[in-house]
Amino acid sequence: MSLQAEEETFRFQAEAAQILDLMANSLYSNKEIFLRELVSNSSDAIDRLRIERFSRPELGEDDGGESRIRVGFDKDAGTITVSDNGIGMSRDEVIENIGTIAKSGTSEFLRSLTGDQRRDTALIGQFGVGFYAAFIVAERVVLTTRRAGLPAEEGVRWTSDGKGEYTLETVERAERGTTIVLHLRDGEEELLNEHRLRSIIKRYSDHIARPITVGEDDTAVNQASALWTRPKSELKDSDYHEYYKQLTGDFTDPLGHVHAKVEGRYDYTLLLFVPSRAPYDLWMPEPAQGVRLHVQRVFILEDTGRLLPRYLRFVRGIIDSADLPLNVSREILQGSQAIDHIQASAVKKLLKLLKDMADGEPEKYAEFWTQFGAVLKEGVFDDPAHREEIAGLLRFTSTRSGGEARVSLADYVSGMKDGQDKIYYLLAPGLSDAAASPHLEAFRAKDIEVLLLDDPVDNFVVTGLAQYEGKQLQSVAQGAPDFGAMADEAEKEAAEKADSDYADLLGKLKEHLDGKAWDVRVTSRLTTSPACIVANEAETDFTVARRLRGSGLPAQPILEINPGHPLVERLNRGQDDPRLADWAHVLYDQAVLTSGARIEEPGAFVSRLNDLLVSLTDGEQPA
Repeated sequence: MSLQAEEETFRFQAEAAQILDLMANSLYSNKEIFLRELVSNSSDAIDRLRIERFSRPELGEDDGGESRIRVGFDKDAGTITVSDNGIGMSRDEVIENIGTIAKSGTSEFLRSLTGDQRRDTALIGQFGVGFYAAFIVAERVVLTTRRAGLPAEEGVRWTSDGKGEYTLETVERAERGTTIVLHLRDGEEELLNEHRLRSIIKRYSDHIARPITVGEDDTAVNQASALWTRPKSELKDSDYHEYYKQLTGDFTDPLGHVHAKVEGRYDYTLLLFVPSRAPYDLWMPEPAQGVRLHVQRVFILEDTGRLLPRYLRFVRGIIDSADLPLNVSREILQGSQAIDHIQASAVKKLLKLLKDMADGEPEKYAEFWTQFGAVLKEGVFDDPAHREEIAGLLRFTSTRSGGEARVSLADYVSGMKDGQDKIYYLLAPGLSDAAASPHLEAFRAKDIEVLLLDDPVDNFVVTGLAQYEGKQLQSVAQGAPDFGAMADEAEKEAAEKADSDYADLLGKLKEHLDGKAWDVRVTSRLTTSPACIVANEAETDFTVARRLRGSGLPAQPILEINPGHPLVERLNRGQDDPRLADWAHVLYDQAVLTSGARIEEPGAFVSRLNDLLVSLTDGEQPA
């Protein structure tokens, strides 16, 4: 092509103006990324020069010094400048790659490479329109460039306000590479600040391999190296701990980490940390996900729950890959097999890390469980594919654990009584409520371990898990107690006799409690309390727990009475007592209170109880 000495005006391709308007006003949620995009393009240009030199050694003769990226600003002129000494562009390449929306010179370059050359392009980005992010903050952009290998007089200047047209002119440029000058819009003056520009580079481009300088200072702002790209054999725990603190701002060492480079159908690197303490926002409705997505070492975004499931939201770290599909803004992950593959791999490795910690370092795992156990439990119902592995990591307080959450399901099963075929648990609003629950009386008498579940998420755990190693999970506060082979013949005979002896009393109590109790029956689950409330067999534990924590009672509350309690025995002997209805309501309300629920009419309960106490002091007897 002949040189163009005069300035020429061109129009962008069809609908370019609308696309540029979208870029500037709608596509990006964070305007800071304009600098990330331009720095990434500069890094791509430097790497492309390095690759081309392999086949064109003469390009080394046009040496512009050490590869570098410079960011400058001019407060008086209201401009920001980004320059590099990379491959640069010819006039035709400017028209092809800058004059055409969504055209990536880097992508075209990658398509031309084959075999061993392609493997050597690991640092080259594949992003189509990142350059146009400049128009997020700039009202006019001037790009001056010269391709390596072309004479100085064949430089090119491209100028546009992003409204549909651009101009080209041939200029003299001594150095190869590209310089981009952004004339900022009104209101963007806060960017004309060295500290501000440095902070943006540190956040988004810290691990770009080439040094990035700001202003007159020749000291690189970025680290220019990524710890996760180094071989594990070169790294010590202190290296990982130092990087974790730098990444998170946490001053404590992590409990453990996963560092894996995966090669195959998809290439990516994982560097994931398990903190030693919970972040402040762990239980906020939309906590910040702790994993940062990098592509070619360039920070793209904080995970929004797509890279790791929510029950692992406490994990901090880096996932770096070139295989993730991104939209042109690099801000929205799109569903793909690559994402699914990376997530599955990361989850598997993290759960293995936790299992190894639980098996080999139980004290450290106990520390982890205190901080994050309630979050990990969410995986039981959120992640069916890994439910078995997660179940093995669960820890519970039980009637044998001394108040500490140290019992695993495997521990429970190994300690089951002869003839026991169920894993028993009790849902309660708190551990003190659970420990005092009358539902545990017979289980304590038989030395049967019961898991005490006081965490709100436990409702979903027992519903989602249902069984472990073939043992069904069974609530001690739901349905009729069934000790199966653990009940001896004498107990079975006593239960059958109680059903017969108390049949009339049960009928009268049920009549007096019509509208309150779904049913009234004798029970073998109580040893010292006169009565308790349980849920009907048809109710799920989700309903039970929701009711206990919310409005109060199960949807179908059943009053169970203890035939061995003196008060119940007296009521059975004196069924003609005119105050039997009051006794029925007092028994019921007491049982409601000990269940952790709320009684409907506390005033009526107190009045009945006082009247009954007065009658007893006057010499009346309940039988």
